[in-house]
Amino acid sequence: MGGLRSPIGVYRGQYKTTPPEVLGAAVIDALLERTGYTTVDRVYCGNAVAGGGNIGRLTALLSSLPETVPAVTVDMQCASAGGALEWAYSGIRAGLYDTVLAGGTESSSLQPLRTYGDDDYREGSYRVAQFSPYERGELAMLKGAERTMQKYQVRADELTPWILRSHQRAVLAEKEGHLQSYKLDGEDMERRIALVSKAYGIPQPILTHVPVDECIRPRMSERLLQRMPSLLGPNTLTTAGNACLTHDGAAFLLLGTQPSRYRIAAVTAWAGNPLYSPEGAMEATEQLLTQTGLTMAAIDAVEWNEAFAVIDVLFGRRYGTYTERYNRCGGALAYGHPYGASGAIIVLHLMASLECCDGRYGLAAIAGAGGVGTAMLIERMITK
Repeated sequence: MGGLRSPIGVYRGQYKTTPPEVLGAAVIDALLERTGYTTVDRVYCGNAVAGGGNIGRLTALLSSLPETVPAVTVDMQCASAGGALEWAYSGIRAGLYDTVLAGGTESSSLQPLRTYGDDDYREGSYRVAQFSPYERGELAMLKGAERTMQKYQVRADELTPWILRSHQRAVLAEKEGHLQSYKLDGEDMERRIALVSKAYGIPQPILTHVPVDECIRPRMSERLLQRMPSLLGPNTLTTAGNACLTHDGAAFLLLGTQPSRYRIAAVTAWAGNPLYSPEGAMEATEQLLTQTGLTMAAIDAVEWNEAFAVIDVLFGRRYGTYTERYNRCGGALAYGHPYGASGAIIVLHLMASLECCDGRYGLAAIAGAGGVGTAMLIERMITK
């Protein structure tokens, strides 16, 4: 198992004119070139906000893969790529496939405005899908994070250290090159986007600069965080500092039956109350540990997608002894959260973390809108 991701772009930043299928195809082509594969048995592609249609198939068709490769789009919102990896793993375990590409691609910048049908009681247009029968609206995820903070009586001073830690660790990971093997070089990314666009007559996206991880803030400070207003009004905690920003990016992994440096040892999916969706990473983790009979003490590296800092607080409260093993390269509060790709991004960061600590077992978990989550146990095959 191995993979690559694009540099991650902020909303209406470096990829503001790059369609998600072009971004995904560029990453797939780079991964195929790196691994020496020319085809696979199936593609599973996570996506949350492209607006419908089988964007996984469109991505595969734009890539160098043969048109005979079937492709499926998986929509579990934030957990979409996690779901794609689960499906790929299950298909290989069942003997249906030998090689599968799984991951996701996302463009928040090009998220379309959609309109309900004429006879639908939910009148008007929307950008954010309905995640729960009890609630709908643009602020549903922010309200879910706020409810979760209230449920666990989280304080503002608990959130701040996690936010600063995320940015500091991301800056250090960039400086020390921990993600170099798992992230496309910016100039190569730029070239591959151009090649995909040219091959199919797509208007050439206008890149504002050579792609980089665009959101990391080396100068993030406690003072700056304290100045950020609440996004939900008086007496609430949710701000632009403790809630990740919406982003653009793509990431894919190649899974197969051939021996490799990494293998997926176990996967699980969880579902619970859709009004408290940030709980998904914690609950999926607990489910996976129970399923495998392991404890957190046996896990050398942990990646939870920190869509909100409350997710970090939940980790710290439950597994405080192991915080040094958690999100070693920083998390989504620093890098951003390209929804449909994030589940694959955190697996790539997990592999980098295992290399850094010379560890064996890693756990990646992600919560998704609608009260879902996925978790995956990765084993690094250590040779003595």
